[in-house]
Amino acid sequence: MATPNEDVVGKLNSFLRGEISAVESYKQALGKITDPAIRAELQTCELDHEQRIELLRARITQLGGKPDTGSGAWGVWAKLVQGGGDLLGEKTALQALEQGEDHGLNDYRDLDELDSETRTWVENNLLPKAERTHDALSTLKRTVH
Repeated sequence: MATPNEDVVGKLNSFLRGEISAVESYKQALGKITDPAIRAELQTCELDHEQRIELLRARITQLGGKPDTGSGAWGVWAKLVQGGGDLLGEKTALQALEQGEDHGLNDYRDLDELDSETRTWVENNLLPKAERTHDALSTLKRTVH
């Protein structure tokens, strides 16, 4: 049977894989988008995800766990979705990124597997950042024609 720390580390590693996937998706989108204003906003979102990766790695290590290094199955799916979006244009690429933001935000709101200390840590350190990037993508998507 898993110890509570193993369960918590497992959940945090799930978050970490999602963040790694997000960075991969943003890098892929940035390779296709040429509009300077859109690129700047996407780079800000990518940086936010990179900061969450570092926060999660530190927290997992602090709890005695080993941080995952790849995006796993979610990363493969995100690459397929983003790749399809790249073929269809900026608006579709942004919609694919927003779907990823939706998924990440929902993950950060599902904290049942976490102890109260880690739940509070996620609510204070990760959830506000996830809400910010989600809102930024939603706004950006609405402005692109």
